Amino acid sequence: MTHHVIIGAGPAGVIGAETIRKLAPQDTITLIGDEPEPAYSRMALPYLLMGNIDESGTYLRKSPTHFDDLRIAVRNASVKSVDAAKRTLTLSGGEQLAFDTLLIASGSHPVSPPIPGIDSEGVHTCWTLADARDIAERAKPGARVLQLGAGFIGCIIMEALVSRGVSLSVVEMADRMVPRMMGPTAGGMIRDWCEAKGIQVFTATRVESIQPGEPLNVKLSDGSTVQADLVISAAGVRPAIGFMENSGVTCLLGVLTDEHLQTNVPGVFAAGDCAEAFDKVSGKTIVSAIQPNASEQARIAATNMVAYAQGRPAPADLSGVTQINVLDTLGLVSASFGDWQGKPGHDHVELTDKASGRHLSLRFQDDVLVGCNAVGWTDHIGVMRGLVEGQVKLGAWKDKLMQDPTRLMQAYQASALGQHDWPGGKTGRKR
Repeated sequence: MTHHVIIGAGPAGVIGAETIRKLAPQDTITLIGDEPEPAYSRMALPYLLMGNIDESGTYLRKSPTHFDDLRIAVRNASVKSVDAAKRTLTLSGGEQLAFDTLLIASGSHPVSPPIPGIDSEGVHTCWTLADARDIAERAKPGARVLQLGAGFIGCIIMEALVSRGVSLSVVEMADRMVPRMMGPTAGGMIRDWCEAKGIQVFTATRVESIQPGEPLNVKLSDGSTVQADLVISAAGVRPAIGFMENSGVTCLLGVLTDEHLQTNVPGVFAAGDCAEAFDKVSGKTIVSAIQPNASEQARIAATNMVAYAQGRPAPADLSGVTQINVLDTLGLVSASFGDWQGKPGHDHVELTDKASGRHLSLRFQDDVLVGCNAVGWTDHIGVMRGLVEGQVKLGAWKDKLMQDPTRLMQAYQASALGQHDWPGGKTGRKR
């Protein structure tokens, strides 16, 4: 009987386990999660803090007997090491578990910046249900909250904090908000929007130290000190793959995979925030830590795990991984797709109307849209994604967009529908 083991009980791990069960009704499946909670979505935690849902609303599957019903064994343990050659892994208690196929879906963990006092009482990440409980206890109306980091995750947490009526300050090392998603103009517009909503924003500023106490005294690199009842560290995340050291599996920033999500070791796969996969737009391997990618990668990896166990060629390929981010910051919608920063020699066009809070930036390689930034421009977000992911050849429409970047929909209709399997396409087939 084939034993499939999955490390990680987040969206990728859960979808991987369910896919295996669907394709291999008789195989044994073990799902390992390191938190004493039902499998849940981290992306739902801000909505929990807003009061839009209760804790059960964060659960990935609502039935308490879901995994038992599917005969998926769920283990609450952390994985200490993996030996790919021996096909075993070691759990936190020292127990060894043998596997025939392995899916590494361990996700990410928060980065802890090297700041004196970062471990003080009242300093939290917002990454686990336990974190959310602690934050809810301190983030009462009027509480002084300082958030370290204004990236994608930080902006989502920020909205939850504002909804709780706190007095919020945000400190970001980069010269703008959401620096890994937005260029200077776009990031600056998001900052202006947040400040207009009453948030104190420090950019190009570091937290130098946190002095314990009530309140916490947070010293900033501009020489000022901010008092806070709660500090939230949202300084970014990294793939949670420390246990893969000396495993025999190749890891770079994440666990390196091929187009089948298989690693250099046959039968060992990776998916989600810990997986490093090929991005066809940038032409390099990337870790794309967003839930839609995690779900699709898990489905593909699990399909190929079953095929491997049955001695068949891998039937499912990953079409590519594209950087995709759509963010709602206190009502201001921004989007970033593909290689939004562009490369030297690439054509670039921008349109900015700060009075109406709208900004559009397009990056081209030859006649292909390879990346874009948008703020307050919600009309054509799906079109932007379709053009970037589809690597659509725009032909004469490239020059038209250089003259008027707002004509994205016309460019999409004229170019994409005739070239790809988009809904409503003219050909119905790729050519």
